[in-house]
Amino acid sequence: MKPANHRLFIAAAFVAFSALAQDAAVRPWKDAQGRVIQATFISATADSVTLKLADGKEHQIPLTRLSVEDQAFVKSLAPAAPATAQGATPVVSASSLNRLPIDKRTWPENVVVPTKSIEIQIIEENPAARKCVYRSEGFEFTSQAKLAGSVMKEVARTFEATKTLVSSLPWGVVCQPPEGFERYKAALYETRNDYIAAGGPENSGGVYMSGDKIFRVPFDSIGLKLLGKTYAKDADYDGGTLIHEITHQVMDAYLTFLPVWVIEGTAEYTEMLPYNAGKFRADAHKTGIRDHIKEMEKRGYPIDIGSLETHMTMNRATWSGIADTTNKKMGELYFRSVLLVYFFCHLDGDKKGTRFIKFMDAVYGETEALRTFFKDPRVKHFPDGRFSYPTNFPPPDMKGETAPFKHLTFLLNDRSYSQIAQEIIAAYKDIGVKISVN
Repeated sequence: MKPANHRLFIAAAFVAFSALAQDAAVRPWKDAQGRVIQATFISATADSVTLKLADGKEHQIPLTRLSVEDQAFVKSLAPAAPATAQGATPVVSASSLNRLPIDKRTWPENVVVPTKSIEIQIIEENPAARKCVYRSEGFEFTSQAKLAGSVMKEVARTFEATKTLVSSLPWGVVCQPPEGFERYKAALYETRNDYIAAGGPENSGGVYMSGDKIFRVPFDSIGLKLLGKTYAKDADYDGGTLIHEITHQVMDAYLTFLPVWVIEGTAEYTEMLPYNAGKFRADAHKTGIRDHIKEMEKRGYPIDIGSLETHMTMNRATWSGIADTTNKKMGELYFRSVLLVYFFCHLDGDKKGTRFIKFMDAVYGETEALRTFFKDPRVKHFPDGRFSYPTNFPPPDMKGETAPFKHLTFLLNDRSYSQIAQEIIAAYKDIGVKISVN
């Protein structure tokens, strides 16, 4: 939630085994924890394998999540990598960029929302029932009031642009709607009272609720104002809060496996990037963090992360206990988090964010393992959201006490917290920022 004020998987697409896949048969596959699934080999890369499960759907799984025997089996199938035709230009999409090997990923310059993604489709308009449904390429919006196509397009622009941004960053996030959803869902409320009645927190400008996977936001938080009998979009409205919460929404599959500081720090990161009319200046991140720091200083926030180990290992209960105290305390947690995320993305080590990207790839591996688990026919799903599974086929670790922190070793990289604290101080000093960390 944003206040109103506001691995082990490196997928490389350069080795294909489609010819082998045509004659492949169903076989048992065992993961590193000894769980077995029946699946058909489809293809592989240097670091992953794609398997087709009994439901007919294909899933990409990091090799490191397989047993040693199955890893060897996959590698034994690998032919020589096909040569690229001289002078040929590879076709690269946002999604394929995500899964490039880490050393091939780069930080984008300008990220612009594709025009086709904000073409609006009217699904239902029933103002009397206060239900109007519109769709863009990746989102479905349910509005309490009828909105003109041009207005709805402007609303969708920020949603689609944020999704495009997150997909384009070298974090390797694969943005796909939650299981069972064709699109991400957003509910738009005419008044703040309507928003609060629907479960929106009183001190928030919008909130993504991971329980029902719906982004809730009142009209005023997306710059909609009533002019006569119709709503118009305020072109000067600052959609920072919106960008923050949309980032949570498109990263939903990752949230279980991320520490809270990464969840909020990445959302603050996307929010701080200069944005205007569907275009993010991703290459202006240094300006973005400096401006953000200046703004936070004006609000009375010290440039102080405090205890680095405490912040990086803070569980959800502790975080909530602090954040629920005051907006100021919540703001401190958010500020410390974005300072950390920025350090690991742009100032740490090779200054290319390699350690952070490796960390995020490890988390991606967890999301794929969980997705594969839930697709297995042995897992039974119930209408209330519960599920059951055989005792010899347990799910991946989803416990909040351990799951979010199991891959911090990629960030620590054999360094102590005190050593990293000193590196943070020196790195920020190099860009003209005096920061306190211990």
